[in-house]
Amino acid sequence: MTPLSSMAKLLIFFGLLMVIMGGLLLLVGKIPGLGKLPGDIHIQRGNFTFYFPVVTSILLSICLTLLLNFLLRR
Repeated sequence: MTPLSSMAKLLIFFGLLMVIMGGLLLLVGKIPGLGKLPGDIHIQRGNFTFYFPVVTSILLSICLTLLLNFLLRR
């Protein structure tokens, strides 16, 4: 296997991974209430808006950890 073919396979893999992640991000946006939980920081002053989803990030982290532990358990 030449170095270029292994690089091509790596680029294809990361391209497919990006497509899958983009699709998941589109689907997550359709879940009601996600991103607007109590504890998420939202500051709006004039033409400046700052949003940091603290609680949403923690909730997603816990859910993904449990899911991956369940799926990848040997």
